[in-house]
Amino acid sequence: MKKSLGARTLLFPAPVLMVGTYDRDGRPNLMNAAWGGICCSQPPCIAVSLRKATYSWAGIVERKAFTIGITGESGVVEADYAGIVSGRDVDKFAVAGLTPVKSDLVDAPYAAEFPVVLECRLLHTIEIGLHTQFIGEIIDVKAETDVLDNDGLPDIMKVKPLIYDTAHKGYHGIGPLLGKAFSVGKGLQS
Repeated sequence: MKKSLGARTLLFPAPVLMVGTYDRDGRPNLMNAAWGGICCSQPPCIAVSLRKATYSWAGIVERKAFTIGITGESGVVEADYAGIVSGRDVDKFAVAGLTPVKSDLVDAPYAAEFPVVLECRLLHTIEIGLHTQFIGEIIDVKAETDVLDNDGLPDIMKVKPLIYDTAHKGYHGIGPLLGKAFSVGKGLQS
């Protein structure tokens, strides 16, 4: 028997997205956001939803760009810190010991220490309610060579990305492969 929990933001898992922006003075900023994910294949796009009260919100609106950094399990402390404090008050890159890198393709920074980075040009802005959804066209994906598999793409087991538990507000890692997509279910086809 299922119990009604009401309207809540429960979805397992949520990604830990490290949003990189510049403020109006050109200072790099990072924010930890969990409300987001891939939203289109062609053109390749990612959506991330931020509250207007966040410092990063204005940076995306003004610069029409942002980056999404994917940090591994070893970056859990830095990722959490970037979600606790505001870039209005502190240089998150400096305090977290992260190195800001200026994107060559979009007007936004990313942390050199993140194994995977998506560089995004703002494509659409959608006012939803408390949050604004920013849809960014992914202009490029950069990945450290040591997290790439034989096919030249990031290996999830090498990246070890953080995931977020929306119900209990906790960070988790990923588990082993359970089956290949578009394959494991073929046995049920008639």
